[in-house]
Amino acid sequence: MSGELEGRVAVVTGAAGGIGREFVRGLLGAGAKVAALDKDEDRLADFAAEQEDAVSAGRLAAFGLDIADNAACEAAVERTRDVLGGLHILVNNGAVGMGVIRSDHMTNLIEIDEIEPEVWDRFVAVNLSGAWYMTRAAAGGLLDQGWGRIINVTTSFFTMLRGRFHPYGPAKAGLEAMSAGHAAEFAGRGVTVNVVVPGGPADTPMVPQESGIDRSLMVRPSAMAPPVLWLCSAEGAGWTGHRYVAGNWDAALDPAAAAEGCRAPIAWPDLAQSPVWPGGKPPE
Repeated sequence: MSGELEGRVAVVTGAAGGIGREFVRGLLGAGAKVAALDKDEDRLADFAAEQEDAVSAGRLAAFGLDIADNAACEAAVERTRDVLGGLHILVNNGAVGMGVIRSDHMTNLIEIDEIEPEVWDRFVAVNLSGAWYMTRAAAGGLLDQGWGRIINVTTSFFTMLRGRFHPYGPAKAGLEAMSAGHAAEFAGRGVTVNVVVPGGPADTPMVPQESGIDRSLMVRPSAMAPPVLWLCSAEGAGWTGHRYVAGNWDAALDPAAAAEGCRAPIAWPDLAQSPVWPGGKPPE
């Protein structure tokens, strides 16, 4: 895909983390300009220093951003357009993980009385509202230009529904549902919305050493980039409203075949077909 995204500008939130860095590297490698955004400005600066050539060439800009702040999200989108000359791709990757409550949360699951209301609010603000703020800030320009790619990183359905895995699971379930709604809203207008997930625990700091999982068996962060790059390519233009399990992407296959092998409908469409609605079905 080298050069295929030349002329495109992407925003990646959570860009200083393990998966975010792979998104940035992949998009740069495909020719895009990238705005790398993260709340951890020190880690972000370290990462930008590793990409000195891209920074010097004006292809990478790194901004500090707390995506829980709507005004800051709007400003970041405008700054991206000003500095990099546009916006075409939004990767909503920024998130806060269960480790902020306890590092052993995967072997000693979290009880409701351990979750302070402020912690719940922070998870929802970052993991759900933050993606909405960024999408709202970007959507007008994407729709006006008739070309856009929005990719949201959610999680496995198992994690969404897992007992004692709150607030992470419910917030990501909300993001999955939001993604389905936006895919339907923007359909036929040149803007696609899809979800990419690891499919299982990924080898990032969000899964702490205390998890007890053999890290060699985890999904590699680099596995997340190929589905995103394919969705941003010309070949992926016709696909919206789907989720891609990166752990099932077979790099030995042609990218279109690899995408087919790890694709499923976004969210839970089969459960939405029989509403009790006056006149039969609600308007779409």
